[in-house]
Amino acid sequence: MIPRTAVTWQGSDWQNALATAIRHPQELLEALNLPLSALPQTLAAAGDFSLRVPRDYVARMKKGDPHDPLLLQVLPAAEELTATPGYSADPVGELAAMPVPGLLHKYAGRALLITTGACAIHCRYCFRRQFPYAEAAAARTHWAPALAYLAADSSIGEIILSGGDPLLLTDQRLAELLKNLAAIPHLQRLRIHSRVPVVLPERITADLIKLLSGTRLRAIMIIHSNHANEINAPVGDALIRLAQAGITLMNQAVLLKGVNDTPEAQIKLHETLFEYGVLPYYLHLLDKVHGAAHFQIDRQQALDLYTQLRQQLPGYLLPRMVQEQAGLPYKVPGEHLEDFSAGGLM
Repeated sequence: MIPRTAVTWQGSDWQNALATAIRHPQELLEALNLPLSALPQTLAAAGDFSLRVPRDYVARMKKGDPHDPLLLQVLPAAEELTATPGYSADPVGELAAMPVPGLLHKYAGRALLITTGACAIHCRYCFRRQFPYAEAAAARTHWAPALAYLAADSSIGEIILSGGDPLLLTDQRLAELLKNLAAIPHLQRLRIHSRVPVVLPERITADLIKLLSGTRLRAIMIIHSNHANEINAPVGDALIRLAQAGITLMNQAVLLKGVNDTPEAQIKLHETLFEYGVLPYYLHLLDKVHGAAHFQIDRQQALDLYTQLRQQLPGYLLPRMVQEQAGLPYKVPGEHLEDFSAGGLM
């Protein structure tokens, strides 16, 4: 286990870390002692989807290594500028499943609220990298219609907070939202999808933990970690404190070419997270969003990888390999991938 830290984060620490995040590709390359030869293409890709990465996350990267698995997730690449058939701005059909602004109702029994368009880090494979947040996010002005929709449908027992990243809401706004959600009697569970505990552990303050554990709703947090190198001592401490507060922790990873597409990388990720109270949830196959085709692995490689994970991991450390498809009322399990066309994954 990575040694624990004894840091007590203050409310201003995470905001300072966010404000000082690296935003320019040249600064990132120089910080890692990497050549600037590809800077023109990198700048062009960043013009379409900007760079944002906290400095502590950069400190976990290996200097001089252009193939560092953390760097590949955030550095704008020339491949993003290539249009690839089959890729789109809305690969999982979210806009067609939005009854009111910012609220997605794709699956039975649960609904998802897009609380903000802001993220602590800009992941190059993000399936919402082209999402129309200005029109479709559940900004505070849109909360009333979303809350009214939830209150009117008693079949919804779980509310999922997503974004952007819901943990970038201030404590005050998050408290207001949770109070309104808890007032809907048929809501029983609160699920939060967030990369913040991994990339901005300063945000996991005592006040935030008290807020999340103090609601009557059963709190589940799905963290998004793709590689064991992301888990340093501050991240581990943040995860342990969340778990000790009674918040169920699970991880959702994305299978990414060159980042975590080996059995060794996957096994180390899930074993490391388990040390800090995090169980595996999903291993997502890439959503086919414009600009992310270079992260796609082929169909047979995904199946072979998952077979090896089945053989080497105990059941409680084995994530469910799935893919989301527009229009389906469920995620497609990995064992059904053989039913798809030989031309590649959906």
